[in-house]
Amino acid sequence: MSLQPDHRDELKQIVEVTLADGSRIEIEVCGNGPALLLPVNPRPVEGQQAEQMRQYGADPALGQNLIQGLSDICRVIAFDYEGHLRHRPRPETLTPANIVKDLLAVADAARANRFAYYGYSWLAMIGLQLAIRTDRLMALVMGGFPPIQGPYAEMLRVTTAAYEMAGGMPGDDEWSAAALSKDETQQYVTLYQALQDFDDRAAQAQVTCPRLCFVGSADEIQYGKNWGDVYVSLAEPVVSGRAQLEALGWEVRVLDGLDHMQAMQAAQVVPVLRSWLLNVLLLE
Repeated sequence: MSLQPDHRDELKQIVEVTLADGSRIEIEVCGNGPALLLPVNPRPVEGQQAEQMRQYGADPALGQNLIQGLSDICRVIAFDYEGHLRHRPRPETLTPANIVKDLLAVADAARANRFAYYGYSWLAMIGLQLAIRTDRLMALVMGGFPPIQGPYAEMLRVTTAAYEMAGGMPGDDEWSAAALSKDETQQYVTLYQALQDFDDRAAQAQVTCPRLCFVGSADEIQYGKNWGDVYVSLAEPVVSGRAQLEALGWEVRVLDGLDHMQAMQAAQVVPVLRSWLLNVLLLE
């Protein structure tokens, strides 16, 4: 193991940002080069929570690993947005417009007039909302959520069921294991309710920056009886719609054999992002 100092640490800054609801979030800015907004926890999770995450196939140090893999080519602006919403939920006001205001506030605090954005899962979906609401985006990467034919109706059903079960005992599934509160789950019901009339196909004309989407080919989620047996297809709209996506200006990567958790790991994501971002950001 090298004992040489990592000079990226010398460029690391911690900044506090006021969000749309008046709450404050800490962001970590690391590296140099074109700005990249990265809504991940920059600090590894530790203790019992880390063990729980590993049991579900998640990486407690995912954010840190992504930052380390990208901060030599970008100025990474990392912030634990999902974690912030766990501690400061917005049951009535977590709308796409308010989330975009938050992301722009983060970019402003980091003095990033123009920036790239990478999000995974619902944070990828938010990237699409960001792209149609600002002209400051110079590149967009959506991982684990299809840019067209998104499962907005299905996710409303899932989040509504999670809201109805919230506050119960931990169980054997993604939502109840976190023992989420009513407010924590209601904010996502609010978000997906606001997206029920969103036409992601029509919105493509408003996305003008370079854009990449990727998904694991096995990213298909079958929820159990408590969720009304909802089936959420994340891979199929990308795989079957690949030609249409490419015609709309998207570059598409399908990660063979990987499911939702596997395709979000830094070992998979960093090589995809590095090669693509280096190419498109050099054109800026």
